[in-house]
Amino acid sequence: MALRISHLSVDSRDAYAQSRWWAEVLGWSEDPGDPNLPGHEECMILAPDGRSLMLFIEVPEAKSVKNRLHLDLVPTDGHTREEEVERLLDLGATRVADLRTPDGRGWVTLADPEGNELCVLRTGFDWPVPDRQQLDPTPATDG
Repeated sequence: MALRISHLSVDSRDAYAQSRWWAEVLGWSEDPGDPNLPGHEECMILAPDGRSLMLFIEVPEAKSVKNRLHLDLVPTDGHTREEEVERLLDLGATRVADLRTPDGRGWVTLADPEGNELCVLRTGFDWPVPDRQQLDPTPATDG
C-alpha cells in the first residue's frame, strides 16, 4: 500500500496574493472552474499538467519560525539558477542565504513575500541520476 500526495497546503496571511506569487514563480495557473479572488480563504494553483497542486489557506497568524518543510526549485526552459534567482527577487522574494560554491554547485535560499523559505538549485541536468538499486533498501537476490 502507498499514499499519493493530493496537494501541498501552505498557511498564508493572504491566500490570494500568495497563490498569484507562486503561480508566477512556477508557471502554474488557477483552476478556471474555481478562480481565485481577493479575499478567498483558500486559493488553489495547478501545474500545467494538472497533476501537482498547491493550496494556500488563510490563517490569522504570520509565519514566526523557520519552515520545517520547503521547496527546492530547479530552473526550466534553459534558464540558469542565477537568472531565476534574479527573477524571483524582482517578483518580491528576499535573499536569505547564498550557498553557491566557486565550482558552481550549491543553492540560493530565498523567502517568498510572507517569509516562507525556498531554495533555487542548478538545473536538474546538473544532478546525477540515482541508481535505483542504491535507492532500494531491499537486498538483491540471485535467482
